[in-house]
Amino acid sequence: MFGVLVMSHDRDSKTTQEVAMELRELISGEVETVSPNTTIIDAANRMQELGVGSLAVLDDDELSGIFTERDVLQVVAVGGDHASETVAGWMTPCPDSFTPEMEVREAAEWVLAAGYRHLPVVENGSLIGMASIKDILWALTGEKVR
Repeated sequence: MFGVLVMSHDRDSKTTQEVAMELRELISGEVETVSPNTTIIDAANRMQELGVGSLAVLDDDELSGIFTERDVLQVVAVGGDHASETVAGWMTPCPDSFTPEMEVREAAEWVLAAGYRHLPVVENGSLIGMASIKDILWALTGEKVR
């Protein structure tokens, strides 16, 4: 069973107990989104203003992609026109998505295996949140990651 280690103390001994935590517990608030026709510069500015490393790309309320800091870096590195090109040409289309019931440790395995930093969380076909690598590390270590 995957889970998060939680230390519980009593007077005579220290015991360790494994408690499963789901992705659902890591997501809160609104998911930051853009449309596929948002310009690269507008998306980058929005990420900077919001302090996020990714934006979900929604097309007709469906997750069609994810646009990340890495995508912005790629645009700059290859000399793309960030003022006129749109996220549709640079995003990761049809990204893997994850259920809110997925256990955090399993999500961490995905992060390690695939190199993901942001996991779209989808329930009943609707995007309900984005779990970041920071969220996952916090859940696994119990330490708030800045």
